[in-house]
Amino acid sequence: MLNNIGPMGFLLIAVVVLVLFGRGKVSSLMGEVGKGITAFKKGVNDGANELEEEKAAEAKDVTPEAEKDKA
Repeated sequence: MLNNIGPMGFLLIAVVVLVLFGRGKVSSLMGEVGKGITAFKKGVNDGANELEEEKAAEAKDVTPEAEKDKA
């Protein structure tokens, strides 16, 4: 559906949105979208870090018993 819209079409849509909602409303909406994207990325990174920590905690110690006594 968006294959037929060129740069002028996007420009026209942007102008119509600005006229309908006003500059302040659009900028506040984009700010909220940016905050949402930032929160999503932080959540993904926190989840990945948590999984890595769980894997590290579950890792088995494969050091031979004789080597453990030397330390």
